Amino acid sequence: MHRRSFLKTVPGAVGAAAMAAQQPAAGETPIKLGFDTYSLRAFNWKASQLLTYAAGLKLDTIQISSLGDYESLDPAYLQQVKDQADRLHIQIDGGTGCICPSSHAFAKNGPPARDRVLEGLRVAKAVGAHAMRCYLGGSADRVGEPGIEACMESTIQVFRSVRSEALDLGVKIAIENHDGDMQAREARTVIEESGKDFVGATLDTGNPLWVVEDPLLTLEVLAPYTITTHIRDSVLFEHPRGAAGQWVALGDGQIDFVRFAEQFRKLCPRSSMQMEVITGRPPRVIPYLEQDFWKAFPKALAGEFARFVALAKAGHPYMGAMVIEDVAGPRAAIMTEALKEQQRIDLERSLEYAKKKLNVGVAWRG
Repeated sequence: MHRRSFLKTVPGAVGAAAMAAQQPAAGETPIKLGFDTYSLRAFNWKASQLLTYAAGLKLDTIQISSLGDYESLDPAYLQQVKDQADRLHIQIDGGTGCICPSSHAFAKNGPPARDRVLEGLRVAKAVGAHAMRCYLGGSADRVGEPGIEACMESTIQVFRSVRSEALDLGVKIAIENHDGDMQAREARTVIEESGKDFVGATLDTGNPLWVVEDPLLTLEVLAPYTITTHIRDSVLFEHPRGAAGQWVALGDGQIDFVRFAEQFRKLCPRSSMQMEVITGRPPRVIPYLEQDFWKAFPKALAGEFARFVALAKAGHPYMGAMVIEDVAGPRAAIMTEALKEQQRIDLERSLEYAKKKLNVGVAWRG
């Protein structure tokens, strides 16, 4: 072949190879891609703005995880949100906050827990969602009174009390393994004892660190129940008191998301991957070398903890630049704008990593 003829074939060959890399393998289930609205918390956008933004990024889904993300809960307004999502071909996952009346995170001056769950379910139904994310509580519920098991039992009772309404609405409750509250086995217990016909999991990949758990183990345990997700990368590394962890943008951390996506595609073929990117927080110490730490985990399994330790030994601190938002005192306007840009940039590059490195998403393929 003449050199000129050969060179003419190169762009076409490269383009064909790139196109092939962007397509799921034969028989492979495409995973829908989106984000949780908390990723852009500094913008204070409402549902319409968030949907428009998601469409601009050629996403398939969005998780509106807080009722505060709506301008109103009036049925006419919620119908407008649903209509906009339908026009943009974006599937909404619904959401609300803490629903455990025994949790330290539960706002005692609000309506009863059952009413909060029902409100979240009805709003989710109104915007066309099939899942409603919620959570039990936080790390404070693992120590002292009433304790994590009491909180789990309270949550189970609340869920059982709304079973008929959830089934009638056709919306599944998706309990999250939230910020330090439950290990995967505990979340599985809540799901199974509540009733897996109407309760499933919001699988969060960042929160397992705070309960000394490898996120890949969390996937293994919760995959059969996973309805929706919070996908977030982390670094984990050794510390004189045990380990320390920090959340980072997808691809900046050490969690093997190539392996995670392969397993997720096999085990959760009907679930979407919702990026919940939370950067701007300093490293958090996990003092597992201190005796008092284990008061919060009296039933932890040695084999599971060993996997967590191996992850910490293989890791190192994040050395990239990051604006830290969780600091005391007033914040200058320029810092507020910097945090907004950091949230946007870190979310968008996480979505790009998911598309190009993990081969996730449908709409962006054109």
